[in-house]
Amino acid sequence: MNPGKEQVSETDLAWWVTGPRRGALLQTSLASGQETDSETMVTVKSLYSGISRGTEALVFGGLVPETEYDRMRAPFQEGRFPFPVKYGYANVGRVVSGPSSLQDRLVFCLFPHQSRYRVPASAVTPVPDAVPAARAILAANMETAVNGLWDGGPSVGDRIAVVGLGVVGLLVAWLANQIPGTRVIAVDVNEDRRSVADALGLNFASSVSQDDHDLVFHTSGHPSGLDTALSLAGQESVIVEMSWYGDQTVTALLGGAFHSRRLTLRSSQVGQIPQLRQSRWNHRKRLQLALALLGDDRLDCLISGESPFTELPEIMGSILTEGHHTLCHRIVY
Repeated sequence: MNPGKEQVSETDLAWWVTGPRRGALLQTSLASGQETDSETMVTVKSLYSGISRGTEALVFGGLVPETEYDRMRAPFQEGRFPFPVKYGYANVGRVVSGPSSLQDRLVFCLFPHQSRYRVPASAVTPVPDAVPAARAILAANMETAVNGLWDGGPSVGDRIAVVGLGVVGLLVAWLANQIPGTRVIAVDVNEDRRSVADALGLNFASSVSQDDHDLVFHTSGHPSGLDTALSLAGQESVIVEMSWYGDQTVTALLGGAFHSRRLTLRSSQVGQIPQLRQSRWNHRKRLQLALALLGDDRLDCLISGESPFTELPEIMGSILTEGHHTLCHRIVY
């Protein structure tokens, strides 16, 4: 036993993926496994967490490639891929013990679905007063959208297409649409996304024939969506690939006009800040920005449903694999 480290014996319930398309609520230590002698700890009582359908569906199905086991680790993941694993990264709660500056504060943490947890104080980010706790679960999605825009570098007057209107795609389109002079088209084959796009003030289309776009974002998670994105790109434009396919083999139409149009296919992944910004930004500043951007009440349309934490074993499968209409599903503690 290390006498310089406080020993925490309390446990609480956490969601674990225990096998292919199987999971359970298991008693888990409050300790995050990242206690240090030099850093003040906080204990957080969860209020809400959000299910990140794309990534969590791959984890739930055991589809994370072995080559990505280390890179795909969530900040406070327990266990190792494929199973059993405690995975997630969109938790909003209230600090119940810790330094006075954080006591009783609402905070966001990249923590899995767990009713209480204990982490270093530096791992939580206070939620701005203008952002309701129930909406703050979108912070991780907003952070991904911000990073995607940084990778794409949209500018005033750009003609922009976003293919795939999950939560991240809708946020990318919503942010891009606020740049003066831009023409933004939000594309999805799912007509149910039209009402959500309308609520966000976006121009929705289920199909597009224009191929004059300066910048195209692909966020659908489906290979056919990537082909659509490639077909919309104008001469010497950039396609930002934000989808992650797990162990799925993806074919892309790189014949045709791909070379003659001198297109650039650029990957984007939230785990790393784009090189041109690394000297001025870090992950904490980026997350603070993402939370601040959630002050608009219109963003509540991205929460398509909610369920009690205790029902996760019964509902997680349907949310992740059958939730055609689901955007962000909120878990209530």
